[in-house]
Amino acid sequence: MTSGYPQAMTWVEPAQWYANLAAFYAAASVLLTDDDGRVLLVKPNYRDHWLIPGGYVDQHENPHDAAARELREELAISPAIGALLVIDWAPPAGKRPRPIINFVFDGGQLGSQQIRVNTEELEVFGFHHPEQCKDFLPPSIAPRIDAALEARAKGTTIYLAAGATPASF
Repeated sequence: MTSGYPQAMTWVEPAQWYANLAAFYAAASVLLTDDDGRVLLVKPNYRDHWLIPGGYVDQHENPHDAAARELREELAISPAIGALLVIDWAPPAGKRPRPIINFVFDGGQLGSQQIRVNTEELEVFGFHHPEQCKDFLPPSIAPRIDAALEARAKGTTIYLAAGATPASF
């Protein structure tokens, strides 16, 4: 009887083993809505398009903390970072040589917190109806809004691959 595994397994030193594994980037963002259900988007001064508030995860930082840090840095707000709503695996694109895993967390409804834009990173922010977000966000990012709102409503997490729900797992 064969198991499908090679007959002889060779020991590989951990450093060599880990060096051969796939490497990817990670980013964390936060879905925030207002009392009317509009979604908060930000316009970075270093990009031609809008984004969901958030940014890259730093070395030795978990995505949940990165999401909170980015909101403090960019918008001077500290809402509770809630459930993980969306995980979106994006393949390498443009000048980004590695895949990126995007985590979208629930930031709830933004009540009376005063937003102050960090002009070193952002031009402006705005609340937009979910269907309008497609006009502001790149096609690779826009599906995260509908997925995040659906996940929030259902109390679940949705997995996307390049912005789409896989047909089957």
